[in-house]
Amino acid sequence: MFKRIVNWSGWKYVFISFAWVITLGGVVVLMSFIEYKKSGVICKDVRIYIPGNQYFIDKKEVENILQVSSKNLMGRKLEDINIHELEKRLNANPFIESAKVYEDMDGVISIEISQRSPVMRVMNQFDQDFYVDQHGIKIPLSDNFTANVLAANGFIEEPFGDKIDTLHTSIAKDLFKTVQFIRADSLWSAQIAQIYVNQDHEMELIPRVGSHRILLGNADSLDVKFKNLKIFYKKALPLVGWDAYKTINVKYANQVIGIKNDNLKRDSTKAATDTSKLKKDTILIKH
Repeated sequence: MFKRIVNWSGWKYVFISFAWVITLGGVVVLMSFIEYKKSGVICKDVRIYIPGNQYFIDKKEVENILQVSSKNLMGRKLEDINIHELEKRLNANPFIESAKVYEDMDGVISIEISQRSPVMRVMNQFDQDFYVDQHGIKIPLSDNFTANVLAANGFIEEPFGDKIDTLHTSIAKDLFKTVQFIRADSLWSAQIAQIYVNQDHEMELIPRVGSHRILLGNADSLDVKFKNLKIFYKKALPLVGWDAYKTINVKYANQVIGIKNDNLKRDSTKAATDTSKLKKDTILIKH
């Protein structure tokens, strides 16, 4: 007698397909039920959440954008309110990075706002003033809040058109890269107060401690340049004083060039880790 061979793999496929049909049917029924319930729900409240402690945009401005006070939302049926359109209107605001709008069956519309986070303030050569956020996006100043961020000014050709925009010029991209590097280091974040772009389109750092300027050049090899500067700060300046030089040039990879401060009455001599190999105004850096 022959045994019947059961094709379990085929039955397994049938069972899985049947389960999917049941699941999808349940989802359709549930969505239909939700839509039915929603059709009779009236918007009773609008709740706005703006996390963080920097408020470029506040709840009142969000309410004005959505016209909450003019009963554009309150008192209306939820089915007549276009949630996606509300998000679109909010995301058009230059201070909002993202906006999420959702509703519940109690008639409450909730709005979650994620603000842009500025890392740099730029004053270009056209007397335009704007922020740059953590993604390199230009945004306008705010009447509500002034961010405590690193400022850059001087011969900066980066234009600003009062709208959300990316950085275009090489000097602006160098500034952004440099600011991000400084922000990531607690020492330089505390020491560097401002960045100035000179006529040669080279960056000069203005420190909080000392009357000197630090000629950085461009944003290439920032880790090497700041490492050289740190060595200079630790081993040279303590010997001659923080006001011994008016300019400290770190734009070269293997040396720091100091220009003496002529206003000092005392005679300052050059200091370095290897004083026997010093040139007149050059401090060699050895790693």
